[in-house]
Amino acid sequence: MSTGTRNDDPFAPFAAKMREAGLPEVAIRNFERAYAELGSGSDGSIPDSEIEPLDDVPEARGLTGTTEAGNAALAKTVVIKLNGGLGTSMGMTRAKSLLEIRGKSTFLDVIARQMQSLRKRTGQHVPLILMNSFRTQADSLARLAPYGDLSAGLSPDFLQHKVPRILADGLGPASWPAEPEHEWCPPGHGDLYPALVTSGLLEALLERGFEKAFVSNADNLGAVLDPAILGWFVTSGAPFAMEVKRRTEADRKGGHLARGKGGGLLLREVAQCPDADRPSFEDIERWRFFNTNNLWLDLRALHAALERHRQVLPLPLIRNEKPIDPADADSPRVLQLETAMGSAISVFDGALAIRVEGDRFAPVKTTGDLLVVRSDAYVVDEAERVVPAPGLEAGRIVVDLDPAHFKRVDDMERHFQAGPPSLRGCRRLRVRGDVHFGADVVVEGDVSVEAPAGERLDVADGSRLRG
Repeated sequence: MSTGTRNDDPFAPFAAKMREAGLPEVAIRNFERAYAELGSGSDGSIPDSEIEPLDDVPEARGLTGTTEAGNAALAKTVVIKLNGGLGTSMGMTRAKSLLEIRGKSTFLDVIARQMQSLRKRTGQHVPLILMNSFRTQADSLARLAPYGDLSAGLSPDFLQHKVPRILADGLGPASWPAEPEHEWCPPGHGDLYPALVTSGLLEALLERGFEKAFVSNADNLGAVLDPAILGWFVTSGAPFAMEVKRRTEADRKGGHLARGKGGGLLLREVAQCPDADRPSFEDIERWRFFNTNNLWLDLRALHAALERHRQVLPLPLIRNEKPIDPADADSPRVLQLETAMGSAISVFDGALAIRVEGDRFAPVKTTGDLLVVRSDAYVVDEAERVVPAPGLEAGRIVVDLDPAHFKRVDDMERHFQAGPPSLRGCRRLRVRGDVHFGADVVVEGDVSVEAPAGERLDVADGSRLRG
């Protein structure tokens, strides 16, 4: 693999652009691998014909006798939270983790208290480290500063890379002088692995004697370090493990676990599914297990794999096409090449999966998700996790808000000025049009509320909506 600048090398302009932007050679080599795969005609698709469903996965709920081993391993374990997202799909322009989730507490406040709770319960100062982007770093670290040294003397964060967008027509570097930032994109959370290398964090962790890492998304407030699962991972001897859960209606478009024809585990994301197989992809009874993006890494095994592959893990390519200017649908089409960190499950021989309950997966991807998590359908437990209220299951409540009126967080809050309705008895809430909710509204069952076209509809204080 070459990162030279020969005139006949189609990657040369990308390498030059990345070097000019100060990106490290490891990041350039990783992008070159993805670009070469694109140039070969690969679209990164994984058809049904290449994979098989999994019948079952061991359950975390049935673990016995592993907590002691997990507690013993805490001193050599680190927690990494992916914190590069801006929440742009909900109209945000800063770190999504700074969104208020319960009262005035943001995602980061809840995460900090989770780490403090773990420390209090176990007596171990397990480090918390964020993988930030340039746009999330300053505000996020400032928010965590009042909580003291959460990283146990290590760097509190490291930065993900950025990669050039590619013109769909001609496959050259995209140029957009009106807004040069649009020429770049994040390379997906598979960038975790090269970013651990280029930041020096992986070496620092190994030098300090750390052996395991628990990795999860910052917007998943159910993902805390569980000593019982850590103990299972340690005693299994596996190099890599993924937490999965049974898919629900809400997970139809989420990445699922499968078995390759060679027998190993792999992850298929919706962007890797051929159009012809989309109905199959969304069959939650066939493809039963959903990737929560809660991962367990053996750091020495990761270091060995990176050395073996010259810091370029062969992760499956994810190709996304969109206009270069998101505000201009007629602007030139560009390709974003991404990888998923969970897809590393196919890189490690002996990688495992473990099935967890829905309380370890409470992400917020839409304003509908945010409304549910802010409502009485979720509570904060003794470990500071934001989990379904007693008797409820994660993913059971689906809130579908009209994107024309509720897509942005500020728009959603304007329509629920008195706060979220009671959703504990709700299965599904569908809202269309300019609907405004009063105080103390209760939603039960399957409810649809629609405002007349072009008019405002007010749901009165104390209303009980049943369906």
